[in-house]
Amino acid sequence: MSSVYRGLVIGLLAIVTCSAFEAMAVTTAMPVVAADLGGQRAYGLAFSLFLTASLAATAAAGPWCDRSGPRPSLLTGLVLMTGGLVLAGGAWDFSVFTIGRMVSGAGTGLMIVPLYVIIGQTLPSALQPVLFSWFSAAWVVPSLVGPYVSGLLAQHASWRWVFFGVAPIVVVAVGLTWPRVRGLGAPDEVALGRGEGRRRALLGVILAGGVAGAQWAVQSWADPGTAVTIPPAALAAVVLAGIAGVVATAPRLMPPGVARVARGLPAVMVVRALLTLAFFGAEAFIPLILVDAYGLEPSVAGLALTGGAVGWTIGSFAQARGWLPKPAFLVLGSVILTVGLGSIAATVAAGVTPWLLAASWFLAGTGMGLSVTTTSVLVLDYSDAATRGRNSASLQMADMLGGVIGTAGAGTLYSLLLTPGAVPGPSVFVPLATALMVSALLAASASGRSRDARSPVSEGRADGESA
Repeated sequence: MSSVYRGLVIGLLAIVTCSAFEAMAVTTAMPVVAADLGGQRAYGLAFSLFLTASLAATAAAGPWCDRSGPRPSLLTGLVLMTGGLVLAGGAWDFSVFTIGRMVSGAGTGLMIVPLYVIIGQTLPSALQPVLFSWFSAAWVVPSLVGPYVSGLLAQHASWRWVFFGVAPIVVVAVGLTWPRVRGLGAPDEVALGRGEGRRRALLGVILAGGVAGAQWAVQSWADPGTAVTIPPAALAAVVLAGIAGVVATAPRLMPPGVARVARGLPAVMVVRALLTLAFFGAEAFIPLILVDAYGLEPSVAGLALTGGAVGWTIGSFAQARGWLPKPAFLVLGSVILTVGLGSIAATVAAGVTPWLLAASWFLAGTGMGLSVTTTSVLVLDYSDAATRGRNSASLQMADMLGGVIGTAGAGTLYSLLLTPGAVPGPSVFVPLATALMVSALLAASASGRSRDARSPVSEGRADGESA
């Protein structure tokens, strides 16, 4: 917060804070939205398609930032995110609401990558872990206020104000950042030519299309009403085509060696995807568990998300202290996340107090704070000026792809286990938490390969951080 960085830091924190308000408020309001617009069986799509649109936008944002600097992507993201929030808030059925979420997701993808590039261009390496931990702290106030306020609005006024109220915050946040960002241009070295940037953007669109097609077909197959009107063979063909598109494009948008979990940057990408798969797949259903299985009001159920965000902040600040090597933080965080998800499954199965579930989610958030913030720092460690935008985009795509698979997979499993006319209970929610716990275990296994001793960038930054 010295005079050199104060304005920039406040602006960046404002962007993260408004994103936090959106994420926390939307998740809390979703049970009411789904009931009002008839979207119970498509519940997971509102989350997964948001992330799917972010995939395509993120693929375009990386080379765009490397070629033109962070400003154009940041402004375009502002327009799309604001427009998507307004469309979702004014939706008259669940399909329109989902489209609004997709537009907002595209805007988010275009806004997040520039933040990494801005940090890399303006802050010395020793300050970068500190700012990433402050990003986690920027979730604290929204997580303390957002879920409860969102629950009250959805419960006593209208869930639409959850979206209409966030849109102005996005505009103000970018306005605070802009005076410090407008002077930033492209890096001195550009690793991607215009043709290569377009190729990566096209691959990102194909990847997002494959993910969207596969999850739509699987969701339709799980919905008895849709399954009657669309032949199963057609749905199976769409699923296979979507999976083929993902397999063909995802590795080409990531650093070489991701498919075999090579040491260093590829392993970091894999760990990030597995962590977000586990955490965000579970987060989408935490309020629903508390509302359906425990009968809590939405305003109270949303407070469980507060504990997860506070835990994430504590874990993030702990890693900034540097008392363990970065790969050790990844392993520790993944193990803690695994324990938290396992505790959620055990709590729901036993039907004990919901406060234990909230404590378990706090534990899961702490694990994410330790590990996810570390992956962000490692990506900057393993990048130079010419590849910072591309690698940051790859990290965000790994993040979003994990979130898409987690929310879409959990949503599909939820639809399959749901008994028509019955209130969901342990027979639905326990398998969800258990399946997502496996992903956290795999992340712990892959974390040990995140060290790249050959990287001089990593060693130099480690020294600076220790100092």
